Amino acid sequence: MNRKSWLVIIGLVLMCISLTGCVPGDGTNTSENPAGLFWGIWHGWVAPISLIIGLFKGTIRIYEIHNTGWWYDLGFYIAVISGFGGISLSRRKKRSENN
Repeated sequence: MNRKSWLVIIGLVLMCISLTGCVPGDGTNTSENPAGLFWGIWHGWVAPISLIIGLFKGTIRIYEIHNTGWWYDLGFYIAVISGFGGISLSRRKKRSENN
């Protein structure tokens, strides 16, 4: 493997480690300090990582239970739809060979 490959691998590992610092259920949010719109957006983006961590650590979930309600839900769904659904919306249709 060349140097560029190693830098990419190290970068991906560091990014994954940093993403695990702010997953739902980590104790950052409480009933006195609930998660709001921006935390909802963040938790929607890291939902796949939260799901994997939740398999090994029971307190981690993909959704923060201590949240502000509708605003948190809006942020969460915006992130999930734009992060995952946006991928399929941006794909180009292949041109048929008959054209």
